[in-house]
Order: sequence, then C-alpha cells, then structure tokens
Amino acid sequence: MSIRVLIAGKHGQLAWELARTVPSDLNVIWLSSLEMDISQANEVKKQVQAHRPHVVVNAAAYTQVDKAETEQAQAFSVNANGVLHLAQACNEVNARLIHISTDFVFDGAKSSPYLPSDSPNPLGVYGKSKLEGERLAQEVMPCNNLLILRTSWLYSSHGRNFVKTILRLASANGPLRVVCDQVGSPTWAYDLAQAVWHAVLRPEVHGVHHFSNAGVASWYDMAVAVVEEAVRLGLLVEEREVVPIPNHAYPTPAKRPHYSVLNCLETWNCLGIAPVHWRKRLFNMLTEFKGNMS
Repeated sequence: MSIRVLIAGKHGQLAWELARTVPSDLNVIWLSSLEMDISQANEVKKQVQAHRPHVVVNAAAYTQVDKAETEQAQAFSVNANGVLHLAQACNEVNARLIHISTDFVFDGAKSSPYLPSDSPNPLGVYGKSKLEGERLAQEVMPCNNLLILRTSWLYSSHGRNFVKTILRLASANGPLRVVCDQVGSPTWAYDLAQAVWHAVLRPEVHGVHHFSNAGVASWYDMAVAVVEEAVRLGLLVEEREVVPIPNHAYPTPAKRPHYSVLNCLETWNCLGIAPVHWRKRLFNMLTEFKGNMS
C-alpha cells in the first residue's frame, strides 16, 4: 500500500526541495496556505479528513524573524496554533506528524552543540512561537506519532535566503559588512528534504531531533564562502571584500542566539544519513543556481 503524505506549505523553499526529491512510491498531496491555512482549525480538519494521509509534513511557517516582534499574533497563529490544529487533525485519522522547527528555540548561551534534550529558551517572538508549536503538538499527540525536526540557517536556490541576498549585494559596489559573532550550521534545504523523506519511511523515528549540514560557521564565514564560490563558478566577476562586524553594530528588532549549532549525530544515525559539510553543499547549491540561470 502506498503511503499517503500531506505537505502543508507547498510554496516554501523546503516544499520546493521536497517536490523534486519525493520517492516515487509515495502518494503526496501538496497544499498551499490558500488551500489549507493551518491557522484555521476547520480548514485543517476538512483537508486532513478528506485526504486521510498516513503522514503530515508541516513545512508551513511564519519565518519573518524581525517582523514577528511586532506581528506576534500572526507568528503565534501559524507557528503555534497552526501546529496544534495539525496535531489534532492527525489524531483523528491516526496520522504521523513531522513538524519542522528551528535552532532559534535556544538562547545561544551554550558553547557546545545543542542536544535535542537541552532546555530551550528562545530570545525572540519567532523562537517563542516555534517552541510553543512544539509544546502544543507534544501535549496532544501520542509521542510515537510525532517527530519534531529542528533545523538551522536554511537556504536553497529557490526563494529568498541569506545566500541569494549575499550574491545580490556582492554584485554591487563597496564592501559587505556581515555579522561575525553569530554562529550556527548552514543547511541546504535539499538535504533537509532528503531527511524528511527518510523520516517518512521510518515510523520508528519520533520525538525531538536535530538536522543540519555538518560544520560550523558565522554569518561572516558563510558570506565569505558565498563570494569565493560564486567567483569560482563565474557567478561574480571578482571577489567582493567582506568585513566582519559584531552583532551590536548591526542592530535588529529581534534578538538572535550568538551560538545555535545543533548536535545532529543521533538524527544522522537513525535516519541513515551521511553528514556532509556545509561548504560542499553551498558549492552544490550555487552550481545548481548557475545552471538554473542558463
């Protein structure tokens, strides 16, 4: 029997990667926010009852970290209440829920990679709304039907993200000033998509897990790598100077963790995924981006 999978949030960069990596033996239903607004309980119940999936993947989220500070209701409506609605609907049809969460549930006070068992303490509204979504799902769902997959610093050749922003800015004149004291692990959404499909096919994997590419970087490190690889691939004519600046020199409405590296060893092992360093994956993504331009 083919496994039916319902994807919420089909227009995001993760869903785009899920679409091009979906295993051929799965029956996948793709729903946008217009087709199923997860903040609306009745819409979620109606769609889940209609399709009766075996697995629901929540790739829908409010991700505007700075805007969330003034749009708290919107952030919690999607990132918290929306997850609750999905969890409740999954219970009614005995479906599993794979929910994508974030490294921003942590405060960055730790100096070694965060374990799934470490206590969260988000600094901003975005992180608080995502943590509340985790909590609500855990509160109402049987533990063996829920997988919370936290990830970090997601990028893709599709949609808006840090890598594409640096490419655009590096095409202009003058140096780039990039924060050097926020550290995490960049993650190609293509690899996260592969991890999700591995999880779909492994019902024994549940609870809270972490997934990112291997290695550690600051935003400055990543910007330098983007410029270097873009020049190597001919996406930029010449290298652009990247200047490291401290976090306080680039104030933002939302506080961000200074350190949010995730310990992914357990996830890599239980999903049977070989870790790949973020720098290699950045090159892969930029190569793909170049190919899409031709």
